[in-house]
Amino acid sequence: MKKIVLGIEGMHCEGCSSRLTRVLNALEGVKEAKVSLEEKKADIEYNEDEVTIEEIKQAVEDAGFQAVED
Repeated sequence: MKKIVLGIEGMHCEGCSSRLTRVLNALEGVKEAKVSLEEKKADIEYNEDEVTIEEIKQAVEDAGFQAVED
């Protein structure tokens, strides 16, 4: 398992962070994702054999937000 922290731009409320948490946790290969509205980041633990960082970033963008690697 690998871990990555992505900065998330475009979240405005708890609904945004909750929705993004659900989207990320639904991705195959993501073991756990925690999204913080206050810190504007997502802590993601994932299996690199099942999902790539690019696929995770694409899921963030598809949900309407921007992912920025710290």
